[in-house]
Amino acid sequence: MSFPWLKEKPLADLLAVLDRDGEEARVVGGAVRNALLGLPHGDIDIATTARPAEVTRRAEAAGFKAVPTGFDHGTVTVVIEGRPFEVTTLREDVETFGRHATVKFGRDWKRDAQRRDFTMNGLSLSPDGEVHDLVGGVADLEARRVRFIGDAATRIAEDYLRILRFFRFHAYYGEGHPDREGLRAAIAGRGGLEQLSRERVRMELMKLLLAPHAVPVLAVMAEAGLLGSVLAGVPHLASFANMAKVETAVGVTPDATRRLGALGVWVAEDAERLWQRLRLSNAEHEGLAALDGWWRISPAMSEAAARELIYRNGPEHFTERVLIAWARSWNGARNAEWHVLATLPRRWSAPAFPLKAADFIARGVEKGPSLGAALARAEEAWIKSGFPMDQRALNGIINDALGG
Repeated sequence: MSFPWLKEKPLADLLAVLDRDGEEARVVGGAVRNALLGLPHGDIDIATTARPAEVTRRAEAAGFKAVPTGFDHGTVTVVIEGRPFEVTTLREDVETFGRHATVKFGRDWKRDAQRRDFTMNGLSLSPDGEVHDLVGGVADLEARRVRFIGDAATRIAEDYLRILRFFRFHAYYGEGHPDREGLRAAIAGRGGLEQLSRERVRMELMKLLLAPHAVPVLAVMAEAGLLGSVLAGVPHLASFANMAKVETAVGVTPDATRRLGALGVWVAEDAERLWQRLRLSNAEHEGLAALDGWWRISPAMSEAAARELIYRNGPEHFTERVLIAWARSWNGARNAEWHVLATLPRRWSAPAFPLKAADFIARGVEKGPSLGAALARAEEAWIKSGFPMDQRALNGIINDALGG
């Protein structure tokens, strides 16, 4: 198999600097895995026998920018033409305890590979295109099997986030049922998830929700007693599965927050719980909270009522609420009536309320509470009238608001 991108600048220039004069450098991790699967290689990480100081010296001598992003742990980010590459010195564990393992630098490619989580992530690629497989990763890739390197329980105990990574990687790259040893170890070690920071759990879960095979993997997690503890609530697997279909039917980009809502939000309290449980961002929390009232949405509602919702809530929140109601309805993803409702914001945009305080002050209304009340009455009447914009209708609304 050929890897033409190895010869492209600036990667080729960096490898040429690092892979010489007694030192060796290879591309490692996800870029190798993806390339062998025929997927875009994405970000490129490099491992090298050179120590961080030597990496820095060589990079700067070649005119590259070297940033000590993790110098004590062996990582230097080399920036070439605005493109960053993480370069990490080979390492081997001295003592492992979660994320804070004690390591020392080494020159042994096998021992470095054995520190990684899954066999498919333990592959490396030389500048000449030779694939180095020291942990059985190629066979597992061909079998679409996500398998821990070494003893699964031991690898999980080193960092319990690997439980979630195991399921996420299977949802992206695996086929069939998850690896039995890995699944058993994940179930046995599930209590360790409580030791993790909420931010790390959130990061893995949100990535998992967008995976191509998220539905069957989430089902396995639920059956194994893992998903409920991650969410601290009841997972709604059917609506999650339907949401993926509805997104495709409407032609919207899959969204992790929307899918989290389908999976975990039934009432307003669920949005608040997930916000705290997963340390969601304010925007993510707002998106989940906006789903409240989804059960009132139906194709049976009039277009006037739907337009009012778009005006009051905004087109984005309207669409999200419609999609979740559709995903939880008895209708399938091909239902034409739901499709018409969900795509209404593409055909109609809510106008801005045309009346201002000056319109009422000109009629003798003084500034203060009475002015605000008159504006509020006028806006409600304007909405109920179908958002008219002609002056005659607006004058009538002003008169009615003033009791005239």
